[in-house]
Amino acid sequence: MADASDFKDDLRLAHLMADNADSLTMSRFKATDLKVRSKIDHTPVSDADQAVEAAVRRTLATARPRDAVHGEEMDDTGQGPRTWIVDPIDGTANYVRGVPVWATLIGLRVNGEMCVGVVSAPALGRRWWAAKGAGAFTGKTLLVPTRIGVSKVASVPDAFLSYSSIGGWIRDGRGQGFVDLIRDCGRTRAFGDFFSYMLVAEGCVDLACEPDLALHDMAALDIIVREAGGRFTNLEGEPGPVGPGALATNGRLHAEVLERLRKDARRKASQDI
Repeated sequence: MADASDFKDDLRLAHLMADNADSLTMSRFKATDLKVRSKIDHTPVSDADQAVEAAVRRTLATARPRDAVHGEEMDDTGQGPRTWIVDPIDGTANYVRGVPVWATLIGLRVNGEMCVGVVSAPALGRRWWAAKGAGAFTGKTLLVPTRIGVSKVASVPDAFLSYSSIGGWIRDGRGQGFVDLIRDCGRTRAFGDFFSYMLVAEGCVDLACEPDLALHDMAALDIIVREAGGRFTNLEGEPGPVGPGALATNGRLHAEVLERLRKDARRKASQDI
């Protein structure tokens, strides 16, 4: 069985790639000549997104030539038990509008399990990371870590919820459950994207959830939340970044929140019986 020492070099490499990504993204952040287009799914992509993913792939082609790579902006490459999963800019909509809440997400999955994750948000001056069995940390570099852990809040009325939007929950058939959850939580804020999940890992927020995410959105977040002592599942309770939605909690709230986020159609059917 792999332990933390097996992934030290991979974690170090992920930090080096994040350093390079930070240089690229910050050099184009708020640039007047930033090139932005809409993809087929109507989400934005910038020249910075493409430059970061290309740079990560070049590094991996040299440093880990046998590893596969899955990214948001380019085709998958390679095969085998080890796959690097990259979201060059999570929060591109923020990035192109000059909002500083965005990050590069880099994860390593081995034999189907997330084993390394780095989330780097240079405009916030923040970075978070984890490796399997080694705990979760925040800091500006790998050399200056502060260990992080989830909260101990055990009831929804005392809980702090972070989310991205409401519309997706309605489209997913969970709108009523989500609105009820917002109403019943002690505090709610829409921090959105990666930031919600890193706040769960830090214990600042108790739960975060979204109804529609891709693997690259979730992979690095999953291991950081888990190594911080929390739980990360899809909305049916299946562990890992398996989607299409995600729920991250401090663990104590997980079962109740999963029940609250049942599909509205299923809830209505059970009430009609």
